[in-house]
Amino acid sequence: MDRRQVLAYRIAAQGLHREQAGTDTAASLAVFDLGVQDGARDVALLALTARLDGTPSLVDDPELVLVWSHRGAQHYHRRADLPAVTRSLIPLNEADAMARLGWRAKQATDAGMTATDALFTAARAMRKAVPGATGKGAASTAITKLVPEALTYACRGCQATHILENLFRLCALPGGVRLVPGESPAVLAPLEGRGRIGTKPDPAAVTATIAAYLALHGPATPGDAAGFVGTSAASAKTVLPPDLVPVDVDGKRAFIAAENLAALENPPEPDLVRLLPPWDPFLQARDRAVLVPDRALQKKVWRMLGNPGVLLADGEINGVWRSKTSGKRLDFTISPFWTLSVAARKAAEEEAARIAKARGFTDVRVTW
Repeated sequence: MDRRQVLAYRIAAQGLHREQAGTDTAASLAVFDLGVQDGARDVALLALTARLDGTPSLVDDPELVLVWSHRGAQHYHRRADLPAVTRSLIPLNEADAMARLGWRAKQATDAGMTATDALFTAARAMRKAVPGATGKGAASTAITKLVPEALTYACRGCQATHILENLFRLCALPGGVRLVPGESPAVLAPLEGRGRIGTKPDPAAVTATIAAYLALHGPATPGDAAGFVGTSAASAKTVLPPDLVPVDVDGKRAFIAAENLAALENPPEPDLVRLLPPWDPFLQARDRAVLVPDRALQKKVWRMLGNPGVLLADGEINGVWRSKTSGKRLDFTISPFWTLSVAARKAAEEEAARIAKARGFTDVRVTW
């Protein structure tokens, strides 16, 4: 099959047809099977706005919790899923731990520590350093005093020593610590009802994460799934779901679960227009060439700093957008990659108005 059929499947699998019209319930969305990444500019809020009618709530939603999870990035997860998500962050073995810590793992191993020990040493320190609501800066200072020097670095910017940033983030959830929604700078707090720190690998939990990735971003390769988890393809291959079917996508081999094959073979027409925020779930697929084949256009979507949002139209990423505030008005600049129909432009302007309303603005202006 070709990539357009794959994109049509993903658009439907990720709820972008807005099938839950008339509700502002968030936790039931399929994208929460992996979690919804958050960040500056209300990323998670806008991802939900693209999928739900009404104005979704994140800060006050009792079903959702904000944590550092996959790759140490901020994600909203269902509260009920947190135990499994936490277990999925426990390295399967030392090779997996080194892959998850990245190039900083060598700093620990050169000092005689394993990457696995580094993670759990930091997790125990995190638990001690965050007995209640604690600002990120204060928590980092406290943890840095509790961990070996091998797990710290000298920060030139603030002339201080800090725990390694990626380790700080990766150890938080295993240490039983969450993020307080709506706070900037970040505020950490203990997870309610947290148990002891678990250190036993749970291959089934990692398999479940890979299965969720393939359901939302399939067909995909083990390397793609590994990229989302934050590990190596070799580690991912040891915990693949058992029911995968090979699929040829424009001459390249990928995989999808057998139960999703029928939906892939006959997806609904992606006749919709959406304005997706940067780091939207749709953009989390690791096979960027499937999303945007043109390398020059890829550089417009995924930048070194300050990614724009994207315009999704007729089953393709067909442009980028940015917004800025002007008093009570939110101004949008939308830059299509190709010519849009009058109907598609009108639909995009309606999506801009939805975003403005979700962010609390009373007026909106769109410039093409």
